[in-house]
Amino acid sequence: MTRSDAKNNPPGAWRPVSKSVIAAIMASCHAFAERPVFVYRVSGKEFTVSYAKLREDVVLLARAFKERKVEVGSRVFILSDNRYAWMVTDLALMALGAVSVPRGSDTPSQELEYILDHAECTFLVAETDALLDRHQEVLGRHKEIRSIFLIEGVKTHKLFSKLYSYNDLLDDRSLTPADFAEFDAMVSAHSLNDLVTLIYTSGTTGNPKGVMLTHANILYNVEKLPPIVRLCKTDLWVSILPSWHIFERAAEYVALYGGSCIVYSTLKTFAADLEHYRPTVVATVPRLWEALYSKVSNTVAEKGRVAQTLFKALVRISIRYHRARRQWAGCTPQFKKTVWPVRAWRKLVAAVEVVLLALPYALAQKKLAPLRQKFGGQLRMAISGGGSLPAYLEQWLDAIGLRIANAYGMTECAPAIAGRGFNSEMFGTLGPPVEGTELRIVDSDGRVVPAGVEGEIEVKGPQVFPGYYNEEEENRKAFTEEGFFRTGDLGMLTMSGELLLTGRCKEIIVLASGENIDPTRIEGAMGQLPFVADAVLVGQDRKGLAALIVPDWEKLKDFFAEKFHQDSESTEDLQKDPALRERVRQEINRLLQAKNGFKPYEKLQKIDFLKKEFTVGEELTNTMKKKRHVIEKQYRELIDRLFK
Repeated sequence: MTRSDAKNNPPGAWRPVSKSVIAAIMASCHAFAERPVFVYRVSGKEFTVSYAKLREDVVLLARAFKERKVEVGSRVFILSDNRYAWMVTDLALMALGAVSVPRGSDTPSQELEYILDHAECTFLVAETDALLDRHQEVLGRHKEIRSIFLIEGVKTHKLFSKLYSYNDLLDDRSLTPADFAEFDAMVSAHSLNDLVTLIYTSGTTGNPKGVMLTHANILYNVEKLPPIVRLCKTDLWVSILPSWHIFERAAEYVALYGGSCIVYSTLKTFAADLEHYRPTVVATVPRLWEALYSKVSNTVAEKGRVAQTLFKALVRISIRYHRARRQWAGCTPQFKKTVWPVRAWRKLVAAVEVVLLALPYALAQKKLAPLRQKFGGQLRMAISGGGSLPAYLEQWLDAIGLRIANAYGMTECAPAIAGRGFNSEMFGTLGPPVEGTELRIVDSDGRVVPAGVEGEIEVKGPQVFPGYYNEEEENRKAFTEEGFFRTGDLGMLTMSGELLLTGRCKEIIVLASGENIDPTRIEGAMGQLPFVADAVLVGQDRKGLAALIVPDWEKLKDFFAEKFHQDSESTEDLQKDPALRERVRQEINRLLQAKNGFKPYEKLQKIDFLKKEFTVGEELTNTMKKKRHVIEKQYRELIDRLFK
């Protein structure tokens, strides 16, 4: 795609008539025309794209799609992972008024067919030939697909064929003033209530549902989130999450809206890219932060016991100092009123601790400075969303000097509901609801509960979706009579209005004795052990709890050698050793003590090891949340044996 003559695209000559996401982003393309917007690599070669080039590429692709009868309301399935062409495709469809239906390359054929049918798609965009070959049987049954567009590939179109590569579509790369005028007219015709996309939820509890998101839903996020992270045009983002997922998609829209630059990374290169590109903002999910935590912990452990002990001491000093300083400043969450003498005494104790720890803290931060360089050295805000960030991990990141914007949202809210960025200093919370959002906590009877009392989170605001596509019964369940969306999440509010997430209604394990247990807290605690790569808590309707553990086998061998003073030759030996399982269970239960906020019935009665790791698309969603119903079905016999 080549740049057109400057006279066809004069800066500042165009302004949207009506507000829409595409209008906001095209306005950025005018305002920041010469600034870089995307950096990506292909076959080891790096490419940089300017905002002006992005606009031209979008105009070209929109024109090509229109010539192949993609029009207002067309349902277009996008089957692709992160790449520059994904965003160009998304914006081109948005400009035309077509509705994108995006999924990642790991989508199973059965799920692809379900979504094609349910969303009534008539066009398909696929990333590679290999993806088309994988789903050839399904696609062969769908004669309603008028055209298939292939992002990566040489010219493929033949007479009477409905397959076009992007090289076919963009054979003519010239642009005229009429092309820009026609494009601008299309963009100006959109309204806030127009449907932008159908995003099918990842199916943690069954078949995915099509979340309808409008320009109003997404634009609300685009306009309200930048102040929370103090977005500026010089910001550099490193992107790793699936572009089709609403958390990453909204982050990219926000970056484009503010004139920032986005670097596309991968799981394999993420750590190296943080050091190389030195981002100012990163948005990712808790499991990525957990992976970085494990990598750092393992690296320190390899340096020996002395280095490990020193590192842990530095982190503990920083945690205590930050906690005391927040206590002194009144920035710790309060769930009930306390009398002023108690508040005054706590402030005095905190002030003394701040003074005593000032020098050790300064030394700790100096020693931890090289670690911050591993994150690039200029990371202003690390955004965590798409799941609950464990408390130990939040404290650890804060201790080493990374500011975390702990965010809460859902696909149905495009996605923002609450977030603690530069808008709140109340550590340990999700911050206040995003501006313009009504949020309330209700009990099982729908009555609003006071601060400090747990209940279901309900929200209302411009970001809340109009409903699930073709799911009347689900929509009746999803909304209250007053129009509040039932999130299905459990939480409570502080006295000053910050949100704390406590669990998921449908994930709560109810023991036979009636106790309700949030599995995520216990699984998060287990993740602190170096040999626990992943874990799932089970025990619904049982007398107690058990856990299925995905071990890091090498770390488990080290643990075996340390505790039993003997080497293990194989993972099979470890898998079968009952003494090892019992010792690991005891190690986990040491973490699940009352002093750490756990109740007596939250200890584990049994554990077992799984040989197979959880994978995205099977046991994990694309944002790496566990599909509990899939895991429990897959390991039903093992779970039954644990409770015999």
